[in-house]
Formats: sequence, C-alpha cells, structure tokens
Amino acid sequence: MAKQLDEVIAHSRTMIERGSKSFTRAASLMPADIRDSVYMLYAWCRYCDDCIDDQHLGFAQPDVHSEPALDERVRMLRQKTLRACQGVPDGVEFEALARVVEKHAIPECFPLDLIEGFAMDAADHQYSTEEDTLTYCYHVAGAVGVMMAMVMGVRDRPILLRACDLGIAFQLTNISRDVTTDAQMGRVYLPQQWLEEYHLPLRSIGDPAHREAALQVVRRLLGLADRYYDSAGYGIARLPYRCAWSIASALRIYRAIGTTILTRGPSAWDSRVTTSKNQKLAHVALAIGDAAWAGSVGRIRDMPPRGPLWTPPALRGNGPSSTASKVTAAA
Repeated sequence: MAKQLDEVIAHSRTMIERGSKSFTRAASLMPADIRDSVYMLYAWCRYCDDCIDDQHLGFAQPDVHSEPALDERVRMLRQKTLRACQGVPDGVEFEALARVVEKHAIPECFPLDLIEGFAMDAADHQYSTEEDTLTYCYHVAGAVGVMMAMVMGVRDRPILLRACDLGIAFQLTNISRDVTTDAQMGRVYLPQQWLEEYHLPLRSIGDPAHREAALQVVRRLLGLADRYYDSAGYGIARLPYRCAWSIASALRIYRAIGTTILTRGPSAWDSRVTTSKNQKLAHVALAIGDAAWAGSVGRIRDMPPRGPLWTPPALRGNGPSSTASKVTAAA
C-alpha cells in the first residue's frame, strides 16, 4: 500500500509540475504531508479539467476531440468522483482524490461542486449577470479553494469562505487573461449585462476592433477580483505559517497577472500573460513578510466582515447543500 501511495503522489507531483508552474512554486513551500495532499488534489482537478477541454495538463491539443460527447464525459466524471468520495476509486487521479477526501474528511459536496462547473461548460451555460459569473467561478475554483483549506486543517466556516474568495479571485483573473482564447472556443464568462453597457457584441469579444471595449470590461472584472483577493488575505492569518507563506505567494503571483493585463492595455491578449521565474521568486520572497504579518498582527485583529461578497450555497449554513454539520458556522 505504501508503494502504491508513493506512485500516486509521484504521478500527482508530475502533473502539477507540468501543468502549473505558479501552483508548483506555491505548493513547494508547504509541509511535506500537506504538500502531498495538494499535489493529489491538483492532479484530480487537472485531469477533470483536461477531460472537458480536450487538453493535456492545461494546454490545448489542436484538432483533438475526445469521445464520448461532453455531456457523457461530465456524467462519467461525476460518477467516478462520487465513487472516489465513497472510497471506491477508478484510476490514479481518482485514487488521489479518494485519499485526500478520506485523510482530510472533505465533504463530497465540494468535489461534486467542481464537476458542476464543468457541466456548465459542457452545456454552454450563458452568464447574464455578475452573480452568474461568480457562481461559475465558485464551481471551478472557489470549491477547490475550500478543499485546499480543509487540507490545511481549516474547518471554521468564516475561514473557508475566505479560501473560497481566493479561488474566485483566481478564476476572475483567469477569465480576464483568457478572454480572447475562450471566445475562440465559444465560451464567454463575462457578464452579458456588462457587455451591453460597454456596447461589446457577445460574439465579437475576440475581434481586435473591440479590444478597447473588452479592456474596459476586463478592468471592471479585475476590480471585482481585487475585492475577493482583499477578503482572502484576511484568512491567511488563520493558517499554519508555511501554509500562510504558500498561499500568500500564490495570491501575489496571480494578482500580478491582473496588473500585467492592465499595464499592457489593448495588447494584453497578443500573447498569454505569464510571470517569469524571477518574478515568481520575488513574489515568494515578499510573501514571507505577508505571512509573518499575518501570523503576528493578523492573528490578534478581528477579521472585517466580507460585506456584500457573494457566498456559495454550500457555505451559507442553510439549505440542502449546507455543510454546517461539518464546519463551524460561528462567524
């Protein structure tokens, strides 16, 4: 069993190293036992995402169209995910998920919420309002943030909400970075109400003639992301130091992507915005101070209210999807 576990971890580590240099850098800062769980959770997320998008480790495969159809793939992922949560995994990535869920007592609603995000893509879901876009961001990233926090030992609902906020902020940044490439795939995650306000045709977002209008909408989206980044920052103080350093690093690295988009202006989508190795190292170094402040001053200060930030049903403390029985609901 130990040998088998090692193989699962090794496979998962390879997937994160090849699939995301940003998250690899952040995860490397964590304690070994937590780091291994992060690798395994990432591997499952990456596999599911690639399955839906016909990608390999997050990179497009031209002219590759998987069988079966998208809705069948979603059904398969949902079934395999549920079985993994029940301790009957099928495949190495689902074994990775099963081990993480069991070790950290993660409620199955959160892995299944991620699958629902992929179902939204498969169904060509339309995003009319800001809340619609935030709902999607929760499903494909906020739920992952919650699970990552649970891997780090968090159970208090107010802190899980801050972890969810970070995932949402990450996804808002992703949407901003990939506006034109998503549009080429027929996917538009920007709120249609916003597009109408800026007279940006839904089906022409990727058109160079509309770059200035697209930039204005993206500027607004990144402003929304900043509110979620700010909220997430308060949760870092409740993490163990090395985890706090890791998450603070990831926050800085991803937030810098949004800054670069705005600096580039209308040319932001001429090439994909990334951060260099030296830039990542600089953000990691600066995050040492963030984590130190969070672990000292941040721990003795009360967290401010999240205010009007959107909250997913799974963390509202009521309704059929509530996890109130498994996390502390006290604010």
